[in-house]
Amino acid sequence: MTDGAPSRRRCGLPRRLAPSVARATVLVAALAALAGCADPGSGTAPRPSPSPRTTPPQELCTRLVTQWAHRLLADGGSGYGDYQSMGLSNGQYEVLRTVLDAARAEQRSNGPDAAGELTDRLAERSCTERYRGGVPTGGPWQ
Repeated sequence: MTDGAPSRRRCGLPRRLAPSVARATVLVAALAALAGCADPGSGTAPRPSPSPRTTPPQELCTRLVTQWAHRLLADGGSGYGDYQSMGLSNGQYEVLRTVLDAARAEQRSNGPDAAGELTDRLAERSCTERYRGGVPTGGPWQ
């Protein structure tokens, strides 16, 4: 424009912001290098994170069933709630009920220590059998 008004730049940053943007860019690059995001060719590549450990389904079943069985045996209660509130699948709940029936009979006959040992053995055996071929089939909560 030639009417005497100062010309405005149509694209890019105003000149007064350019130094601030340049400093911010350098700061971001420096922080990225310190955080382990350095250029792979620089020899300072970040270490990969370890893979998360997954628990096999039979081990998870055993842990859940024994935890609830010991808790219910100690409390003398007949139940805590439904299987979902306990964090169990329907199939795991069936295992728990079987284990509890046997453990209660053992507790009446031979005391709480014998019932605890039976609970551990029976839960492990039942869960291993249940998951012997991988994840059981028959529905989403099986």
